[in-house]
Amino acid sequence: MTRVFSGVKPTGHLTLGNYLGAVRRWADLDQRQSDALFCVVDLHALTVDHDPARVRRLTRQAATLLLAAGLDPELCTVFVQSHVDEHTRLSYVMECVANDGEMRRMIQYKEKAARERERGGSVRLSLLTYPVLMAADILAYGTDEVPVGDDQAQHVELARDLAVRFNQRYGHTFVVPRATRPGVAARVMNLQEPASKMGKSDDSGPGIVYLLDEPDAVRKKVMRAVTDSAADVVYDREERPGVANLLEILAACEGRDPEDLSGVYESYGALKKDTAEAVVELLRPLQERHKALCADPAYVEGVLRDGAEKARGMAKPMVDTVYRAIGLLPA
Repeated sequence: MTRVFSGVKPTGHLTLGNYLGAVRRWADLDQRQSDALFCVVDLHALTVDHDPARVRRLTRQAATLLLAAGLDPELCTVFVQSHVDEHTRLSYVMECVANDGEMRRMIQYKEKAARERERGGSVRLSLLTYPVLMAADILAYGTDEVPVGDDQAQHVELARDLAVRFNQRYGHTFVVPRATRPGVAARVMNLQEPASKMGKSDDSGPGIVYLLDEPDAVRKKVMRAVTDSAADVVYDREERPGVANLLEILAACEGRDPEDLSGVYESYGALKKDTAEAVVELLRPLQERHKALCADPAYVEGVLRDGAEKARGMAKPMVDTVYRAIGLLPA
């Protein structure tokens, strides 16, 4: 069976973009058709300045939301990255395989480092090397497929390159993973800045629909979404990004095609109203399930504990093999 690995970083509250672009597919497809592991990658949240208590809180919230969204521990493995030591054990070895140049070429490093410098902060070494940790996350489990959006595809390519390089130097050890991309709404855009992704780490709250937003807050954000000065509703990602974003969100909520939907509406107001209501109804069962899970924290803790134990059992043999292959003396 194909093995799938993916994760979410607890750097902010999960958004509609996270759900439509990744989590819904994990629940509806990947966990049912694959040997799937889903991880809250909390170590990745430490690469920039952070509040420790907030990271812990968001880690628990992210795990609870994954379960609320439909991830079933009977069908997949749900765990927290820092609970499985093999991630960091393997990461250092892969740093010994990677090189400085390919780290500095990573687009997200360039962008995040530039933002840190603009704020007058220093750039942590871990921000440069965290793509290697991400590669270790993937490679530790013999992963075949990594479902990602376009912004993470470069990281999967790095994992592939490191796996191939290690196999050539030290003998065939790793499965070489491949990226898989979801279809419609793979990259939901910010409602106020439709050229930018709806990111959970973004400070632009009015343009972001969070999974735990109240219905009235969802409606307000969608109704205030940026469109353009034209009057007709046309699906054109390049020329009409704001309208295209709304059409893609509505299409993803209803399982329809955004181009077909564009012919249904004669005004932006009607499109916004229907999109807002579709999002509210999409999120309603998830929010109800989240509320129930928050009332039973012992269940969530048990899922994460069992998930970490299962993940550790899969990763340890691989990492032990890597250690021997690269020349380390067994304990």
